[in-house]
Amino acid sequence: MAERSQIHVCIKGRVQGVGYRAWTQQRAIELNLTGWVRNRSDGSVEALFEGEPERVGEILEDCKSGPRHAQVTSVELLGEGGDRHDRFVVLPTT
Repeated sequence: MAERSQIHVCIKGRVQGVGYRAWTQQRAIELNLTGWVRNRSDGSVEALFEGEPERVGEILEDCKSGPRHAQVTSVELLGEGGDRHDRFVVLPTT
């Protein structure tokens, strides 16, 4: 079985209303990652990525810029490990 890693992040800045969740889902699927993304009521975006360590690292770097109209000010690591997922989904705002 291939090695897998998982990270849980919070992305802050101008990240809502700019297609960040849809961009994140598309990028995660391209990288064959599982997990989820959602808006938070404080204006940030929260995501959990799981997959091959190199690809998880790649999406983490991508999140620092996001889609074209986003203005990311920080990507905070909230944790590593946790429940396993079988696909990548957009969750409701929390």
